[in-house]
Amino acid sequence: MTRKERYTGILEYFRENMQEARSELRYDNPFQLIVAVVLSAQCTDKRVNLVTPALLEAYPTPEAMAQASFDELFPFVRSVSYPNSKTRHLIALSQKLVSDFGGEVPSDIDALMSLPGVGRKTANVVASIVYDKPVIAVDTHVFRVSHRLGLSDGKTPEAVERDLERHIPVPDRAISHHWLILHGRYVCTAHRPKCGQCALKTWCKEGPFEA
Repeated sequence: MTRKERYTGILEYFRENMQEARSELRYDNPFQLIVAVVLSAQCTDKRVNLVTPALLEAYPTPEAMAQASFDELFPFVRSVSYPNSKTRHLIALSQKLVSDFGGEVPSDIDALMSLPGVGRKTANVVASIVYDKPVIAVDTHVFRVSHRLGLSDGKTPEAVERDLERHIPVPDRAISHHWLILHGRYVCTAHRPKCGQCALKTWCKEGPFEA
């Protein structure tokens, strides 16, 4: 089976069966999303969704969060992974949004990556969800699923991103991030993947895996 055939079959399945795929992070505006995505690094969306309501009620805007001290902000995020660094990142990110971008979350990938705590994956998530940019964020789920399904042999997230964007049509790129994440989160899991329940096993390159 060629790589083109894999992409064709897999994308057709997702288009027909996961038309409403979206982020499981809860947010109401770009600032809330970027805060949630920064907090979600090596942390579950479920945990982040428990943390953000109180955090964003206390600090609803970049201007408000920019004024917070470490000791004021830390208690809101102490239950997520790496709370010390994420507290510092959120304060510095907010300060830069205010000083350099008028309190608005930019749409440009390079501008997003200039914000403290925002790497390429986070920038791509925000750009694709909020601004519908034709980019694909590669997290651990997307990286794993892309390899198992034979969509990429890339050794780095950036290499996998290039492969996905080379083969996935522009209109499908933003939602493809969610398709692959949700498949990796609930079916093609890192440990004990649910191969018996997988509708994509026809195209799988590595499975089936033993239960």
